[in-house]
Amino acid sequence: MILEVAILNVIPELADKFERNFKIASGIISKMKGYISHELQKCIEEESKYILLVRWETLEDHTEGFRGSKEYLEWKALLHHFYNNPFPVVEHYRGIDLG
Repeated sequence: MILEVAILNVIPELADKFERNFKIASGIISKMKGYISHELQKCIEEESKYILLVRWETLEDHTEGFRGSKEYLEWKALLHHFYNNPFPVVEHYRGIDLG
């Protein structure tokens, strides 16, 4: 499993609209091949800052499958205009066996 992590700095006065659009966008991403789950968390200290966590079966399910799809264009149209500088950096993580 791969964990996609993105810090989203949303334009403060657009935060409510961003959350509404994100609910719509959730329906898009959740239907993609390799998708496992996702969550959006809102920062307590900075109310217009969010963290997006998406679990994928493989890295390619995100970087090639989702990002190369027509559904990603819908995702971008719904969400990308809400982001303030800096534009979100997306990173990918894999679990470490601690046992």
